Amino acid sequence: MKKLLSFILTIILTTIISCKNDSNNSEAVSPGNDPNFTIVAHTDSGFTATNRKVVVFGIPIYAYYEVEDSKLLHAANIMAQYLDNDENGVVDNSLLLTTLLNNDASLFMWKSESQININAQDLGADESIPVWHTNGQTGQFDAALEEVWHVITYSGYSDAYPEIFGENAGTALTSAMDIARGGNFTSIPENYPNNAWYTYDDETCDYKCMATEYIYWGMTSILGAQENRLNEISQEWDLNTRTLVENIDTSIYALLTNPLYKFPSILPDGSYMQ
Repeated sequence: MKKLLSFILTIILTTIISCKNDSNNSEAVSPGNDPNFTIVAHTDSGFTATNRKVVVFGIPIYAYYEVEDSKLLHAANIMAQYLDNDENGVVDNSLLLTTLLNNDASLFMWKSESQININAQDLGADESIPVWHTNGQTGQFDAALEEVWHVITYSGYSDAYPEIFGENAGTALTSAMDIARGGNFTSIPENYPNNAWYTYDDETCDYKCMATEYIYWGMTSILGAQENRLNEISQEWDLNTRTLVENIDTSIYALLTNPLYKFPSILPDGSYMQ
């Protein structure tokens, strides 16, 4: 009788523990609340430190456990709007998407800096500010606009059109950048020339990194993201409006508005097809 009671008790305890674990897993990887994207668990190699992801046109965005679902889904919507800017459900530039997929493009989101230990583009959850878009583009900037765009350019455009958007010296992009910086500098100069309007001074940023930042400044200024930010960004970039880019940096303006490359013409706001 004692053995029978012990067996029954073991079954009951096992069932309780199993249900509890299932509940915890459900809480850890909720599907989120978005009409277009679903948060799912994963076991992807290289990203096992994160516990879930959202896939946008085949491109995964991973998140550590502490990252809010809302921030993960916001990044997914920004990615989708950049790639499908007319929001018809189809990526605007098929060559770009193919290149991104071939290059295993990805992004991961972290909550503490100690989690920046994965070989992929990163985005801090606390740096992603969805309300910036509904607060008249004031307050802390939504860094999702920058970090998501970096993935699209250095893993996508730079290889899809290597002679145009390649990040090595001598491409159309970097030639325009050399003009914007006032010269061809393979490292940060002690002082930029007075006629330079792109004056990024992060010593850890090499020439290719400079090109990544340059195309970000040009594109987001054309789209209107920098209009209220001149005081914040003038140490790096002076042309904070579409008109300034068009009138002064004619080379990058011509590249980023050329219909051949199908760049976005509307700034993402995190509400894809909503």
